[in-house]
Amino acid sequence: MPGNTANPLLIGVSARIYTPGSAGVELQGVWTKTLHYLEQSVAHWLLAGGALPMMVPAVDSQSVVTRTDLDLPQYARALDGLVLQGGNDVAPESYGEQALHPDWQGDRVRDRYEMALVRAFVAAGKPVFGICRGLQVINVCFGGTLLQDIATQRPAALEHRRVGHYEQHFHRVHIEPGTRLAALYPGLLEASTNSIHHQCIKDLAPGLVVEARCPDDGTIEAVRHTGPGYVAGVQWHPEFHRPGGPQTLDDAPMLHDFLTAARAAQTPR
Repeated sequence: MPGNTANPLLIGVSARIYTPGSAGVELQGVWTKTLHYLEQSVAHWLLAGGALPMMVPAVDSQSVVTRTDLDLPQYARALDGLVLQGGNDVAPESYGEQALHPDWQGDRVRDRYEMALVRAFVAAGKPVFGICRGLQVINVCFGGTLLQDIATQRPAALEHRRVGHYEQHFHRVHIEPGTRLAALYPGLLEASTNSIHHQCIKDLAPGLVVEARCPDDGTIEAVRHTGPGYVAGVQWHPEFHRPGGPQTLDDAPMLHDFLTAARAAQTPR
């Protein structure tokens, strides 16, 4: 989709968050500070569609500013859409559970921030797209739950994350007929995607429909909200798929569909 240089799309991207004291990182220099960052691949994915990515900062109890200084509805009014990046686990407390293992405690601060972002953009009539963790946040935001660890809670399931392989681990996804995702890929029933997650949807939230599953174990791989507006997410990372590559799904139709919705909802500037 060619960019409109006179009135370019401004797409908000939720921040990935690093907190000082995270395991495996030496506490020196910038690592002694809380970091909000935008992964380069996500920025380039949006740029490839002609949009301008803009990271939306988060605020917690240790921040210099307070929550009242960060007006998320103002961001939603000013920006044309929202992408939720991947990253840390969703905290089990966010969907009414306790962590079954210390490694699965997740990031409650980020959960609250991203769910507030989703609600603000939905209220403003702006489209929302979730990547990996982002799909899980959308499900929890609308009342669903997650498996804290697929291998533990569904041991017969396919391996959805392989340590040391990261985005080079792949499996098949089946696109559900009759969905909007299927309309974007006419005639395509199955494709290969990367898989970098150990958690997944357990109970699908009310108002969400499944648009793709892993055919080997039924794991939900794509969802969409059936209410007004545009809210969708995928469990894979489209920003890591090589554009036009024959081995994996071509995510360009999905990106263009999201950006077309953003253009339709664009705030006059």
